[in-house]
Amino acid sequence: MIDPTQDSRVIMTLDAGGTNFRFCAVRGSKPVTPTVALPSNGDNLDKCLANIVEGFARVKQQCPEPPVAISFVFPAPADYPLGIIGDLVTLPGFRGGVALGPMLEERFGIPTFINNDADMFVYGEAMAGFLPYVNGLLEKAGSAKRFQNLFGVTLGTGFGAGIVRNNQPFLGDNSMAGEIWLLRNKLNPQMHVEESASIRGVRRVYAEKAGIPSEQAPEPKVIFEIAMGTRPGNQAAADGTFRQLGEIVGDAMAQALTLVDGLAVIGGGISGAAPLFLPALVDEINSTYVGPQGESYRRLAQVAFNLEDPAQLQQFLRGEQREITVPGSRKKLQYDPLQRTGVGLSRLGTSEATAIGAYAFALQALDQR
Repeated sequence: MIDPTQDSRVIMTLDAGGTNFRFCAVRGSKPVTPTVALPSNGDNLDKCLANIVEGFARVKQQCPEPPVAISFVFPAPADYPLGIIGDLVTLPGFRGGVALGPMLEERFGIPTFINNDADMFVYGEAMAGFLPYVNGLLEKAGSAKRFQNLFGVTLGTGFGAGIVRNNQPFLGDNSMAGEIWLLRNKLNPQMHVEESASIRGVRRVYAEKAGIPSEQAPEPKVIFEIAMGTRPGNQAAADGTFRQLGEIVGDAMAQALTLVDGLAVIGGGISGAAPLFLPALVDEINSTYVGPQGESYRRLAQVAFNLEDPAQLQQFLRGEQREITVPGSRKKLQYDPLQRTGVGLSRLGTSEATAIGAYAFALQALDQR
């Protein structure tokens, strides 16, 4: 397995926003050039592509050694393996499909890799963030338990997700694995979950609970401060908004974890409000179904632990260690029957994790070639 923090190869990358493009080069998961910022000109394809080429050309001139690849994330829809960008809302000039990856490969003569941001966020956390952090804690605690799979979500402008299995990002046949935003909304079944699990969703719910017009609702950071009592406002409405967010996101994550069976990490701008929504989120994952005879059973076979809660973290690390004897033998084995998952926050920060994921993806793809 590669260690992206120790690799000496230089790779050029791009942070693609709807307003600006920010370019730099990375080595060992750290920037090695100053950032070059250029306007995206998303509604004018010719200007947009010219600035992408210009940005990478400027960065290449500043690289300490020749870069071996280009790797970055770009909005969907896209055929990421082919490097073709589809009909973007934030960058309308790409409508109809643009072969951005092949264009950059031809222009710079090096492999170019483009991926989804949520996929690379989770990959970065799997390679250098949350996954090794948790496994390190388990090792330190003397537990034989180790996790190989990671599911992650990003809470921000939208609701994204990614899956990493055995150190490999699971991207899907159409580059659309982990499209969690399209799951059904638990509290509003006629809607998809992103209508609640996003900045616009948090603002809308707060407005409903506070009895104000939706356009007057503040940003989630302000709503969080209201809930914490550090800013004036409707504290009960703000607190209820984040508890509802936890319930809805927890429902979606429980459905995903039923299939993935791994740890779960949360990133994105709204993750800063985790003290208010994470307990409700984990409670929802641990909730129960009711059978036809009134019996109840867990909606997730594993027990979910909030790894940001010190008491739950210790219980997660301890497990249920016991010693059993092999039938017909004196041989004894250590056995931990507690099937569990842990939910926690990004250890790298969303932007850094995404950059490390894109860097690691390129390194691995180059090695496989």
